[in-house]
Parts: sequence; structure tokens; C-alpha cells
Amino acid sequence: MSHYFHTPENITGRRTITARIWDVDYEFDTANGVFSADGLDLGTSVLLRESWPPDHATRLLDLGCGWGPIAVALARECLDAIVDAVDTNELALALTAANAERAGVPDRVRPTLPQHADPDARYDEIWSNPPIRIGKDALHDLLLTWLPRLTDDGVARLVVGRNLGADSLQRWLLEQGYACERVGSAKGFRVFAVTK
Repeated sequence: MSHYFHTPENITGRRTITARIWDVDYEFDTANGVFSADGLDLGTSVLLRESWPPDHATRLLDLGCGWGPIAVALARECLDAIVDAVDTNELALALTAANAERAGVPDRVRPTLPQHADPDARYDEIWSNPPIRIGKDALHDLLLTWLPRLTDDGVARLVVGRNLGADSLQRWLLEQGYACERVGSAKGFRVFAVTK
């Protein structure tokens, strides 16, 4: 789990990878010490294949942004939106900033630590491949911190591995009073649309 809490003092293994997202080819910088440093992970790939960027969003959140593929792609597709890219890993945030610059959207991607995010921001959509391995209690706390920041008609798009507790997470979200619909499923992952 060290990739969740890495700081950028000693960047090792920096490299450039390619990914195709919504019919656009991107180059991204990654490095050792961040989640899925060798390329777009399977869960995020499923989320991006099973979901499309919103048409009229003005504020979006990439929760657990890693090196920024979701945040960068959303900013490129949603021309009127600011994308908050939140992660606990400072190296991931530095890479997200570099990747936003490379993609030409540095003014609309805002990499930030959770504690520095605007607590009054309300999001049209939250996108996340949440860090399941931090443990159930920590994951629940994370979701209960951020899901209330959805706008009244906002939606959170989450991808969770079936064998990592996707179905139990869906039940828990329903118990918390959220609507949670499975809108996609592929390669052992579930994609959920969560609304108030």
C-alpha cells in the first residue's frame, strides 16, 4: 500500500506510457511509488470504457487520481469544467500536474491533497477507482466524506472489483441512503452510478 502515501522527494523509475481514452491517444508520465505505474490499470480502463464524460459539467472530482488519467481526460472532454484531482500521494499529484500540462489542460486540473480541497465545492460528478485496500472502515469514511459533496442531481461513478467486495459495497451504499445502480460490468469489475 506504499503507493497510497508516497512523497515526491526521490522520484525513481520515471517513464512515459500511452493510453487511449475516449478515442484520444495520450502520453502520461508515471513513476515508481504510484498506483499502476506501468500503465492504465484494468479497473480504471473498465470505468472509462463503461462511462462517458458529462455534457454540461462545471465541477468534477477525480477521487484517488493517481497520475491523472481520469482527471486529464475529463478536463479535455468537458471544456467548461474544473477538475479537482485528489490524492494522498504527493508524487501522484506532481505527475498529475505534469500530465495536465502535457495534455494542454493545466488551468482546469487542480491536483490537491484531500485536506487542501475546497470543503464548499460541490461536484456534478465524482469519478473514482477507490482505494479498496485501505480497508473497509477507511473506505467508508472516504466515501462518506466525498459523496455528500455531490450536487443534488450529481452522480458518482465508481469501479470496484467483484472479488474486492463490489457487491457488499453496493449494499452498504444503499444502507447509507444512496441510490447505487450497477451500470456496467467487465473483466471482474462492477461500475456503479451513485446518486443521492
